[in-house]
Amino acid sequence: MNAPDVADYLKNNPDFFEQYADLLSSVNLSHPHGNRAISLSERQIMTLREKNKALELRLAELLRFGKENEAIFEKLQRFTRNLLLQRNARHLPDALIASIEEIFSVPQVALRIWDASDDFAGLAIAAPVPVELIQLANQLRTPHVGAPALEHRDALALLDRDSVHSLAMIALRRGAAPEAYGILVLASADPKRFQSGMGTDVLTHLGEVSSAALTRILA
Repeated sequence: MNAPDVADYLKNNPDFFEQYADLLSSVNLSHPHGNRAISLSERQIMTLREKNKALELRLAELLRFGKENEAIFEKLQRFTRNLLLQRNARHLPDALIASIEEIFSVPQVALRIWDASDDFAGLAIAAPVPVELIQLANQLRTPHVGAPALEHRDALALLDRDSVHSLAMIALRRGAAPEAYGILVLASADPKRFQSGMGTDVLTHLGEVSSAALTRILA
């Protein structure tokens, strides 16, 4: 009989040690963190303690994630509330930019809309933009995050490019429209703030709320 056979036998006969209880005290195993021998029951207790410790660490991690998610939700809620409370549509773009800068601690935020109605044509956010920037926004189906690159030069032109080491670009759309009516650009001097591969759920939500709110100033 080999080791697997013994293991299978014990699994299929859980009452074995009840019938031979004296074996439990006579079976010795090596200590997992030393050279001395310990009893089977001692080893079981150690195993349970290690499992409990692993579960405690996992629980602590889940609690931390929960608190982080709660903080993010609270920020998104504040941002949405600020936009809903803005009655004057002319002040809406500035309120949106200021809210992102303050609530999400983003050093640089730029906003451009190329489909604004004539009533808002004089606003800075409605200033003419290169056709390349419009094409770039139309290509963005999800928020783009990462280090600035040559193809981002038109978006970088909206910022203090010398202090930009990471950025996020979010296309603004009317619902599920294929073409964008504007673009929202967030930038930081921290290269890890908007790094490639990071989750973009918050940025997606930010874009959806911004897109909906800014339809008030569209043609």
